[in-house]
Amino acid sequence: MSTETITINDQEHNVEDLTAEQQYVVTQLQDLTSKQSNLQFQLDQLLAAKQAFSNTLAQSMEPQEEE
Repeated sequence: MSTETITINDQEHNVEDLTAEQQYVVTQLQDLTSKQSNLQFQLDQLLAAKQAFSNTLAQSMEPQEEE
């Protein structure tokens, strides 16, 4: 079974050897990193959708060929 480690200032530490407060901070950092990743994922989706709508608008403004 592998032990969870964290690297701080280029030194690897076993999380189970940290104080309760330090473990709490590690958990906070892990949660914040996860939330940041999720927000970046959502931002990427929004930017792609925004570009698609901008393209649709620009295309609709082009002169239409009459049949």
